[in-house]
Amino acid sequence: MFDPRLALSSLSGESDAEWAEHGAEWAGAAFLGGVCLDEPTREAAREMVADRDRSEFLPDDPIAFVQDQLSALDGVDVRPGINVRSTATDPVREVAEVAAEHDAVLELNAHCRQDELCAVGAGETLLREPDRLVDLVGAAASSDADVSVKVRTELDGVDLVGVARRVEAAGADALHVDAMDSESVVAEVADATDLFLVANNGVRGRESVREYLDYGADAVSVGRPSDDPDVLRRVAAAVDEWGAEQEAESVGVEP
Repeated sequence: MFDPRLALSSLSGESDAEWAEHGAEWAGAAFLGGVCLDEPTREAAREMVADRDRSEFLPDDPIAFVQDQLSALDGVDVRPGINVRSTATDPVREVAEVAAEHDAVLELNAHCRQDELCAVGAGETLLREPDRLVDLVGAAASSDADVSVKVRTELDGVDLVGVARRVEAAGADALHVDAMDSESVVAEVADATDLFLVANNGVRGRESVREYLDYGADAVSVGRPSDDPDVLRRVAAAVDEWGAEQEAESVGVEP
C-alpha cells in the first residue's frame, strides 16, 4: 500500500498538505484530516471549536477542500490519505472518488472519541454500531480508492476483531489501529484478516516499532510528533532495520 512502511497519522485541524510534504522525507504515507463531510459532523466540529477551542478543518466546501489538498501533493513523494468523518454515505462516496483521482487512500474515521462527534453517531460510535460502519465502507469501496478504517482499542463491548472482519468483507483494504495500550490486539487482527494493518500509539523509535511489527502490523504511524524530524528519523530507521532483517531471514542469510 505504501513504502517505506511509516505513515503520518492525521491530527484534526493540523494535518494538511504542507504538513505532509514536510514529513515526506521519512514517510511512505500521510493521512490528512480529519475532515467532516456532512452537516451533523460539521456542526459537531463547530461546537468543538467554539466551546473548547479545538483546531478543526471547516472549509465551506469539504469536497473541494480535499481536492485542493490532494492536488497540492500530486508531485510529492508520499502517498496521501484523507481521514474523513461522516454519518451519511453519499459524501463518503463523493470524496472517495476524489481520492481515487489522486491515488489517495480514503480513511473512514471510527476513532474520534469527542462527545460532540459521538453524539451525532460519528467517530468511535461507529464501532458500537458496525452496521452503519459497514455501509460507509461499502460507499467508499464503490470507488476505485483504497479504503482504510481508523479504529481504537479498549472500548467496552466492542469486538474489534469482529468489526475488522466485517469491514474487510465490505471492501476495506486497511485497518489503522490506535492500540491504546492494548498492543496485542494488533496480533489478533493480523491473524484474523488479510487487511493491511497500520499500528498507532506511542510510536517513537526502535522499541515501539519492533513491538508492533513483530505483532504482525504491516506498517506503523506517528501521531502527535509527526512534525518532529528527530522522531520521524528514528522511526524510519527502525522500520528500515526491521525490513532488512526480515528480508535477510527470508533468504537465509545474516542481516
